[in-house]
Amino acid sequence: MRTYDDSYRHKGMRQKLIDLLRDKGITDEKILDVMNGIPRHYFLDSAFDQVAYEDKAFPITADQTISQPYTVAYQTQLLGIKTNDKVLEIGTGSGYQAMVLGGMGARVFTIERQKKLFDEHRTFILRSKYPSIKYFYGDGFEGLPTYAPFDKVLITAAAPFIPPKLIEQLKVGGIMVIPVGEGAVQRCFVLPKS
Repeated sequence: MRTYDDSYRHKGMRQKLIDLLRDKGITDEKILDVMNGIPRHYFLDSAFDQVAYEDKAFPITADQTISQPYTVAYQTQLLGIKTNDKVLEIGTGSGYQAMVLGGMGARVFTIERQKKLFDEHRTFILRSKYPSIKYFYGDGFEGLPTYAPFDKVLITAAAPFIPPKLIEQLKVGGIMVIPVGEGAVQRCFVLPKS
């Protein structure tokens, strides 16, 4: 069960989170402003209402997680989003990262491989607020060749390798951000395409 009340208490907790992200080194004020406007507790079961604004990942449907806010902010900052950037996101998950990108002014094409999560997005309360986000169901490592090329590509969860089809769909001069590794050891790569 989710609650869709964005109270002063929620807004206060959200501001504390934003201050924490700034203290941790997020310098792009637009990212912080966009994240401050997105009620993260809407993406979680109401049981997590008290902790939704902690800088932690939390479980969601289909044994997936909503990413840690710092990770969302950090990866968004690495992408260097500009208004109207065409962004391919692999791993919609809760949709939180996609909405941060959409709030930054990007045109987002996001792919989710978990059918249950994909179906949940059809009726999600915030979906209509972000018309620049297009949702797709399928294998993210295949990308979306029909809509390529993309200015930016973001893989939201650690991959065992860098998917070649996604590099092909990135325009020359574009950037891919991808965490690579398995288990506890992962490295985040920023790959410019020249």
